[in-house]
Amino acid sequence: MIQIATKPLTFEEFAEWKPENARYELHNGGIVEMSQPLGRHEKVIGFSARKLTVEFDRLNLPYFIPKQALVKPPENESAYSPDVLILNEANLASEPLWQKFSTVTKGASIPLVLEVVSTNWQDDYLRKVGEYELIGIPEYWIVDYLGLGGRRFIGNPKQPTISVYQLVDGEYQVSLFRGDDNIESATFPELNLTAQQVFQAGLTGDEIAGGA
Repeated sequence: MIQIATKPLTFEEFAEWKPENARYELHNGGIVEMSQPLGRHEKVIGFSARKLTVEFDRLNLPYFIPKQALVKPPENESAYSPDVLILNEANLASEPLWQKFSTVTKGASIPLVLEVVSTNWQDDYLRKVGEYELIGIPEYWIVDYLGLGGRRFIGNPKQPTISVYQLVDGEYQVSLFRGDDNIESATFPELNLTAQQVFQAGLTGDEIAGGA
């Protein structure tokens, strides 16, 4: 993640400026260029997106995963580009920024959002948890396949963990999944997926061959 020195921008200024060939976020008016993710990071994103797509397709839900859509909190000049963003097509007509900026602002439009942790883990565990809760996103997954997050979030000793935040009475409650734990999702209650299956997607060929 690279902070770009610039004067504070409004969301509209950022959205008009944002180029299509790179990934940027807006954090309280400041432009942040997201660094190119590692290959294993991309594998975890791809695997997770595939499993969730299969599930909502099986259930014939009006969901899809956009390529570059943004999520904007209501209270500040921020905009986030999640690793996996599931949108409810049926609610997009009520989104004022969708047609012009491919941006959503309402929890009803976002059944589930997923972030795969990298070195800037504080954004996922601190900044985005609070922002996604304010928006009212029903379910937020943090996939920490390398166990990078703070010990207060994933325990001590650190280990690969999937944190699933579910909105209950307007506040997030979190459940942690590791190893062979089956991931419990209120959005997809019949999902058959373990934490280890997700983590396995991030292993290199040598690690898989070695039985890691």
